[in-house]
Amino acid sequence: MRPDMHSLAVFLAVAETRNFRAASDRLGITRSAVSQTIKRLEETMGIALVTRTTRSVSLTEAGLHLYQGTAPAMADITTAFDATGAMSGSARGQLRLAVSSIAERFIDGELLASFALANPHVQLDIFVTDDEFDIVDAGFDAAVRLGEVIEQDMIAIPVSREQLQLPVCAPRYLTTAPPLTHPRDLPMHRCIGWRPAVGVAPYRWEFEEDGRAFDVDVAPQITCNDMGLMIRLARTGAGLTIGLEASFRPYLQSGDLVPVLTDYCPPLQGFYLYYPNRRNMAPKLRALIEHVKQNWAR
Repeated sequence: MRPDMHSLAVFLAVAETRNFRAASDRLGITRSAVSQTIKRLEETMGIALVTRTTRSVSLTEAGLHLYQGTAPAMADITTAFDATGAMSGSARGQLRLAVSSIAERFIDGELLASFALANPHVQLDIFVTDDEFDIVDAGFDAAVRLGEVIEQDMIAIPVSREQLQLPVCAPRYLTTAPPLTHPRDLPMHRCIGWRPAVGVAPYRWEFEEDGRAFDVDVAPQITCNDMGLMIRLARTGAGLTIGLEASFRPYLQSGDLVPVLTDYCPPLQGFYLYYPNRRNMAPKLRALIEHVKQNWAR
């Protein structure tokens, strides 16, 4: 059976987005065209590839087998075309990035804006998320995360210095709170915790004492997955929260928040831009890497 590359591209878009509308938006075609293409592909292959309900789209066993077998090859084909197109002299195409919501230095706007200005034919598609996942499998070109959570088989370049994780609170919270001289006192306090996703246990606060790392289950009274909300709650005196010093810096400078337990807060690896090691790197990704390196050198 000779593969239909158009139908395969539509199928891969559906498989990666799990949504017909999102696939149509990515490909620039109508949702009806996506639906009809998937139907024809299934008829040609004689087996169902997609299970679709009014609420969701999922792959059948056959669909998953087809996706796993063709996605890497399609990525290589796309990279080869991008590399060939670069012979005309400029990077072009969509560059998909997954970026941590707390990578303040990277998403403050200046670095990305200057890259977009220097590369007008590159369309940046930035997904801000704190979920940990395989960026290659999810179709991203690169991502930005703390160095300690990046897979060993990735290439990584720094985009920040070391980071410091701090517990903070509003000054007025301490006026009526129980004593706080050691992390073991935290369970007696009102805490605002972070949970990365529904069904996942809240983050255990990490510290270090005499070179020994340990964590504390603070049993937070309030839990959420948004650092902005955690900061707003802490500024109102709702309790203690924890995060990177860079996220709190404006409020520490203004006095809205104060750090606590600083003697037990070791530095963390900084943030890195990381990407897979491929034979033919897309010019759009190479352009971003060079831009980051030049910015870092300055």
